[in-house]
Amino acid sequence: MPIYWAFLTYMLLRPGTENKEYWFMFSGIDKVIHVSIFALLAFCFRTAFPRTKFIYFIQVMLAYAFLTEILQDEMHLGRSAEILDVVADTAGFFLGSFFFMKIKNLNL
Repeated sequence: MPIYWAFLTYMLLRPGTENKEYWFMFSGIDKVIHVSIFALLAFCFRTAFPRTKFIYFIQVMLAYAFLTEILQDEMHLGRSAEILDVVADTAGFFLGSFFFMKIKNLNL
């Protein structure tokens, strides 16, 4: 999980680049990516620290989501803070936590 978290931080804070148009690109793909990466992060976090209280989990995830958005804006590297990114991040970590609970309840 620490390796994924470090990689995610790098990817979220690296300088922005001009996006090329590909066949799979659509309006809002960045939000889908945010949901996906935060769902994986949340799943990894809940797996690595299963005894963490849910309220602490939410606080850590929200702090990370807001911090990365603020840093994107403050670093002036072609990225900007968007509140909809934080909304997508929040949806992602709830989704990842939901999947963790579903798999945990399967008792594999």
